[in-house]
Amino acid sequence: MKTNSSIYPCLWFDGLAHEAADFYCSIFPNSKILNKTPFVAIFELDGHKHMAINGGNEFKFTEAVSLVVNCETQEDIDYYWAKLSEDGQEGKCGWLKDKYGLSWQIVPNILGSLMSDTDKAPRVMYAFMQMKKMIINDLIDA
Repeated sequence: MKTNSSIYPCLWFDGLAHEAADFYCSIFPNSKILNKTPFVAIFELDGHKHMAINGGNEFKFTEAVSLVVNCETQEDIDYYWAKLSEDGQEGKCGWLKDKYGLSWQIVPNILGSLMSDTDKAPRVMYAFMQMKKMIINDLIDA
């Protein structure tokens, strides 16, 4: 068994890999560009490695894959929602597409525990199904 392996996403862009890597690194703490070549950018977002490639226009992002940002506070949700949805597209239930078409889920850490409460879960689910950006207090009060 190999012990030095790692898993990280490779994101396909149509000529905007470097721009996207810089954009993402400007948003998340503990983020940096590790390496750039003409076709590839390797970067870390909050300490997690990612690769962006300039692969051309053959493939586009879909909602089948999204990046999840777990947030402790409403302030964090508001911050990531505003930064990542700028020039993008707001979706429902905490989902959005950024200006490059990559899907993100901006969710509160508390959502898992709220959904584990069998009495409260249906009301919480109904509440967040009505939301675009998640509002923690509305979920708690559901």
